Amino acid sequence: MSGGSWSYSEGLTEPPLSYNTISEHFAGVVSQHGDRPAVMCRAPTTADLLACSQSSNGFGKPPHTEILTYEGLDVLSNRLAHALRSTGVGKGDRVAVSLGNVMENAALTYAVFKLGAILVPLNPSFNQQQLTAALAHLGAKTLIIGAVTDLPYKPCRGRSNLPLLESFIPDVAASGISSGTGPNPRKPRALTPLSELLSSSSPKGTYSSRSVVPDSPLSADETINIQFTSGTTSLPKAAQLSHTCILNNGRLIAARMGLEPDDRVVVPPPLFHCFGCVLGYMATATTGAAILFPSPAFDPAASLLMAAEQDATGLYGVATMFVAELELLESSPDLREQLQRVHPNHQPFRSLRKGIAAGSSVPESLMRRLYATLGLEDLVICYGQTETSPVSLMTSPTDSLHRRTGTVGRAMPHTAVKVVDPTDRSVLLPRGERGELAASGYLVMQGYWNDAVRTREDCVSAADSSDGRTWMYSGDEARMDGEGYVEITGRIKDLIIRGGENIHPLEVENCLLQCPGVGDVSVVGVPHARYGEAVGAFVVPHAGWVGEEDQEQQQKQAANSSRQVLRKEDLKAWVREKLSSHLVPSHVWFVDDYPKTASGKIQKYKLRDMAVGMLSESSSS
Repeated sequence: MSGGSWSYSEGLTEPPLSYNTISEHFAGVVSQHGDRPAVMCRAPTTADLLACSQSSNGFGKPPHTEILTYEGLDVLSNRLAHALRSTGVGKGDRVAVSLGNVMENAALTYAVFKLGAILVPLNPSFNQQQLTAALAHLGAKTLIIGAVTDLPYKPCRGRSNLPLLESFIPDVAASGISSGTGPNPRKPRALTPLSELLSSSSPKGTYSSRSVVPDSPLSADETINIQFTSGTTSLPKAAQLSHTCILNNGRLIAARMGLEPDDRVVVPPPLFHCFGCVLGYMATATTGAAILFPSPAFDPAASLLMAAEQDATGLYGVATMFVAELELLESSPDLREQLQRVHPNHQPFRSLRKGIAAGSSVPESLMRRLYATLGLEDLVICYGQTETSPVSLMTSPTDSLHRRTGTVGRAMPHTAVKVVDPTDRSVLLPRGERGELAASGYLVMQGYWNDAVRTREDCVSAADSSDGRTWMYSGDEARMDGEGYVEITGRIKDLIIRGGENIHPLEVENCLLQCPGVGDVSVVGVPHARYGEAVGAFVVPHAGWVGEEDQEQQQKQAANSSRQVLRKEDLKAWVREKLSSHLVPSHVWFVDDYPKTASGKIQKYKLRDMAVGMLSESSSS
């Protein structure tokens, strides 16, 4: 259904929505597909890394692949649910999980859902400040965290989490760090390795695999998942999603992209993100297909090798992941030799056709390379927000290449989308005009956890809406064509999307403002060939300080001025230490002041224009 000449469109009403809980739906999938592989995981060990380093081609024998059938996933998740219950976890409790794409994470998802507890996936790369803020904001009862956090592009070279936990949990080294529980997230009652938890109380040596009965009946409209929309430490936004939200979003994504039970889909995007847990895990698990995790954190070689070894039919990624995989294929004869050993017929990706690209747009040139090199002819684009579970718009395999690169598709089933005047959201714009994109339907979150004020800012309830619908406003600028396809043309808000990762400038600004020598700072997104966007920081030095410009000027400043020098690398190191590495500014410019409106607001669009000009100058010089 469309809005005629107005920028309004509704998706189809088929297939019908499911109003089962996730546990009820999963039981049906297990009954129908119990002997099929559900989850396949590879987690390289130190021994694997050593074997690779000693091999002639640098890759060696692939690490062992763990495989769980749907019946096996059901059994393991039951055992984990009983183990969690023994620690006091019950319906409605927040269970924070800080793990990579590993088997335990996959099984814990269903364990938590079966108890009626609320799953809160956290970014494993959170530092102590971010982790503490998240746990405190949610009042989490349980934290399940890996002993080591695997890092993207660095297999077997992860970060030990012992120092992180020691910073807010006493005597952690004597207790183990795989699982912690307790009423206060900053001082858990006990700290127990998950393996010990699973084998400590049952007469048979493990917890029972019998079905789990929650404390009280579950309802499909209850919150079952809380997703953080950013890694902020001061003002976290935690979107509450229900069974109905994420179960149906996964089902409808699978239907539009054409997933079938025989599919084997390689999913490198992380499970702590909606891309991994809904577009990936929920889409495959509601279909009876297999999800393949090639490594705990993204590694391009592991992704390509698993796709070849398991004869995968699908591959997911953000644009930067796909670029890294293609570049590695082109530059690494060792990888090509390893792939040749897997498939001597020179067709290592002979079954690849399906896939999803999300997080940022995919240029036509990249899409064509993916077709030619990996065979991803049915690759589709998904668009959405964490607050919409997350996908509201999506292309289909039958759409033209132009549609799949120039737009983010049309409204999903049971979903309405519209484009409104960003200065007056009650004004619907004609098709073809740019405005703010909004979505409505079953997929809209139930609000931000304990944050009614910010919920009202961008989520207008049915009671307050002129059409009786609840609308989630995106802050993204978009336009809708005559057939209902939507093109994202920019961002009304200042969100920076770096390789599919959302970065809020305020978080970086607040961090840099605490750095000695910084008087003021404004952060904007600037163009980047690899990541789409990168962080650019315009810094006003504090009185008595001066920003470095070039080596000659710096030497003059040191000789002729008593002012201290504010160095770009020091600023980057500050952000890297206080926040996460993907928030580190790629570019730092020192300025005396900012362009401002008459009311004193910084005109960030002018700063972006300045950045583009300076980057263009430096590349041509």
